[in-house]
Amino acid sequence: MSAPDTSNNPDAPYDVVVVGGGPAGLQAALTLGRMHRRTLLLDSGEYRNAPAERMHNFVTHDGTPPAEFRAAARAELAAYATVTVREAAATAVVRDGAGFRVELSAATDAGGAHGPEVLAARAVVLATGMRDTLPAIAGLEPLFGTVAAVCPYCHGHELSGKHVAVLGSGPHVTRVVFLLERIASRLTVLTDGADLDPGIRAQLDGAGVAVRPEPVKELSRSAASATVSFAEGPDEEVGGIFVAAEFAQRAPFAGQLGLRMLESGAVEIDAMGRTSVPGVFAAGDMAHTAALPMPMASVLTAAAAGLVAAAAADGDLLTQDHPPDRSLSAGYLRS
Repeated sequence: MSAPDTSNNPDAPYDVVVVGGGPAGLQAALTLGRMHRRTLLLDSGEYRNAPAERMHNFVTHDGTPPAEFRAAARAELAAYATVTVREAAATAVVRDGAGFRVELSAATDAGGAHGPEVLAARAVVLATGMRDTLPAIAGLEPLFGTVAAVCPYCHGHELSGKHVAVLGSGPHVTRVVFLLERIASRLTVLTDGADLDPGIRAQLDGAGVAVRPEPVKELSRSAASATVSFAEGPDEEVGGIFVAAEFAQRAPFAGQLGLRMLESGAVEIDAMGRTSVPGVFAAGDMAHTAALPMPMASVLTAAAAGLVAAAAADGDLLTQDHPPDRSLSAGYLRS
């Protein structure tokens, strides 16, 4: 008995709707396309790494502009007839019987009526990512993604031999400083008026790291890369700045679906990208397993998670179409 073929039936539900057009969603769509699943990729045009000029620490793509990476992935998806890519934002994802209803932003039908476009899917892969909130310091946002960054693994090497500032006063400061000590020529911690824990201050002093405790008045671009101006005292010329951004879900779908969340603010998934709601999978930095303290914010790990979640979705649909013989289930492995 063959599986139901929905590839040429426009009225049939999509096998999978992938929500999010970043690396996780693009890879999920590619994996599903290779298995001839009728797949819709919804791309809202919003990406967490949009401010970054180039992405790094991704073999064969080190230094590639994110937009160039996405364009290349879109070109590859065009070769798969069962994959459709739409530049559209989903507004709601809800359970509908055995499947799901995905609503897009308001559209006008043939009769002139306004209302959301509604799509049906047997399964959903969420790959909508996180949204960063930067410290409220004047001039920081325009520098973010070029001079200012969050991750030393992604943007540290490019600051080799430069004076680098680390903004903040929390426990992350020493870790970022020590990650950069082999890269930067000089390091300065900017506490922005906050007090450092005595233990942190002792570690920084022991490593010869300078500390500027004054409130930061403004950051501005300069010949050296950036000028840090303080409420009082001399300016600092730096080649780069590392900050700690707060992050939260970019899209509302986890709440709409009642997905189980972790303390980090990410969706809880198992090792295969399954969420707490059957038929809903999550990939990229919006989700992680309970064994991790926080999501891995990396293009490479996001793409890998997209592959895994798509394979799990395909496997679960396969099980629906061909239920295993329970008398032989001892040897059955769920994908």
